[in-house]
Amino acid sequence: MTVEPFGTLLAGDHETICRSYEAMNRQPVDWDLSSEMPDPLASRQCTLARRVAVTGSGTFFGRAQRTLTIEPTDREGWWFERVDQANDLPTLVSVRNVWTTARNIVLRSGSPHNYMRMVEHIVALRLGMGIDNLVIKVDSGDPPLFDRGSIDLVEAIESGGVAEQPRPAVYVTVREPVSMTGPNGSFLILVPCDPARPALTFDCAVDFPNAIGSQRIRFNLTRARFRYGALARTNTTAAMNLYCNTVGKLFADIRNLGYTHRNILVAGKRRYVNEPEPLLNHDGKSLEAVWHRAMLDLLAALALIDQGRFLGQVVSYKAGHSLDVNLVRRLYQCDALCPVSRTSS
Repeated sequence: MTVEPFGTLLAGDHETICRSYEAMNRQPVDWDLSSEMPDPLASRQCTLARRVAVTGSGTFFGRAQRTLTIEPTDREGWWFERVDQANDLPTLVSVRNVWTTARNIVLRSGSPHNYMRMVEHIVALRLGMGIDNLVIKVDSGDPPLFDRGSIDLVEAIESGGVAEQPRPAVYVTVREPVSMTGPNGSFLILVPCDPARPALTFDCAVDFPNAIGSQRIRFNLTRARFRYGALARTNTTAAMNLYCNTVGKLFADIRNLGYTHRNILVAGKRRYVNEPEPLLNHDGKSLEAVWHRAMLDLLAALALIDQGRFLGQVVSYKAGHSLDVNLVRRLYQCDALCPVSRTSS
């Protein structure tokens, strides 16, 4: 069924998206950056000019040091290569290889041991930095965790430089507006890119019943804006933080987590409990949670589109990993993606 302004509902409930769309429209925009000009579209695919490496404490095994070695490649796409799994093939960053989205995005191909957890904060850089092709060699399925969101990864790729490749850059969009709803009134909408102004634009809103509250931003994706938003840390509730530091220590998967008050945003009912205070403030209000949602969660799901760089308008309300990935998967099932005409770039 096609219903304006959210187009074809690929999955979910029509009444939900009508009600939630109205609720989002009532939510004020905290920062509207949509007047910023998008970056010019690259004409050729690119990779890194040289290999770089970045190390941090493990996300799920905080006492261990984990290293990502990021290398240029002539192979198309982003690939994770588990160097500790010598008999397994590299895993393409693609919605085809998503294993689960229960708590974070986990990729896997072949053997059940050939997985990579919490990839979203890494693969978001594919679109955020405009890098088409590279190989990420990892020493385990546990990614490193940083105190500054994904800025350490941004700086590593910047230090490696960019090398153009002879293949033309490929851009894709949706054939028509499409949408999907999820739990708690969440929804996502994708709208085809404007041929006269091809870009990836966002209208992203979150609404939490704690100190985070309602936050909403609008922006065009640029490398500079991605670098700004990549500082945002993931968030949790004070109640979950208390659980992890008390009863949760009885369980190995909780006891070994590498989260601290430096690398995660902890929201109590009425205030944040972090020291230092939340980041990415605008007009006296922290927008760290919504920047994280847009730049390091939602952008990662769009990076799972392996046919090219996605362009178009993205509207996100109260959504999360499962809804993000389900929509991208549905785009493939419905053959809803199409190339962006080269004349529009």
